[in-house]
Amino acid sequence: MKPATVKQLKDELKSRDNQQLVELCLSLTKFKKENKELLTYLLFEAEDERGYIDGVKEEIKEEFSLINVSSYYFMKKSIRKILRNVKKHIRYSKKKETEIELLIYFCHEMRELNPSIDYNVTLANLFSRQLDMINKKMLLVHEDLRYDFELELESLV
Repeated sequence: MKPATVKQLKDELKSRDNQQLVELCLSLTKFKKENKELLTYLLFEAEDERGYIDGVKEEIKEEFSLINVSSYYFMKKSIRKILRNVKKHIRYSKKKETEIELLIYFCHEMRELNPSIDYNVTLANLFSRQLDMINKKMLLVHEDLRYDFELELESLV
């Protein structure tokens, strides 16, 4: 089955009444956890971006506290999983400021790990890639925000 284009879907959704739209949205949430999470963000958390960011930061902090630090292998697997979750939350928000703030927090938590990520090439490279990504995204935000983010970045490096 070939999926319809976005325009076709949009036109079809416009022709449906409100009750049918509600049923379609609810059926979407039953199939994938990400669909349910996105709908939760759009309905309940999009209005309070600061609260959303704080909630994601708490989740990141909790996940970092659960990392198995007995070997770098387990650390790498856990950190990659945490980064996937962070990227997922960034996709929901679509705001550059949120993306930068969450990535900076992720890097801060990585820097706090013990044993240090500096002794593992893979983790050090992952850290530097995130810093590069943050620097690229900072060019897209307002100068005042950029200055604040640069101060936070300097504390990481």
